[in-house]
Amino acid sequence: MAQITNFKRDHYDLEERTFLFALRADDYANRLPRTISNIENGSQLLRAAGAVGANYIESIESLSKKNFKIRIQISKKKTREARFWLRLTEPSHDKINEKECLIHETSELMKLFCTILKDTKI
Repeated sequence: MAQITNFKRDHYDLEERTFLFALRADDYANRLPRTISNIENGSQLLRAAGAVGANYIESIESLSKKNFKIRIQISKKKTREARFWLRLTEPSHDKINEKECLIHETSELMKLFCTILKDTKI
């Protein structure tokens, strides 16, 4: 249980970061040009981006190391999924930089989740 305890102590920064990622993805999706593909891809983006943080919160509250690891794996998977949907969106020209920043954040979050998984011993 020591590994989980260490992550619980420092969870607030990553919890806040995943929350802000979901907020930024929400804002980005709401300002996409209204095309059929953007509406569909934006909806999928919102689901995946919200699930990143939701699963991270579930990992913090997990009752076992195994469940903790599974929830972190799901967070990583949802982060990758959010990046996929981001790549499919077609922003207006003034939002291309915002799209790239969000894609960069998915890469950073996946690295963090990979590190947590690597450091978690079951």
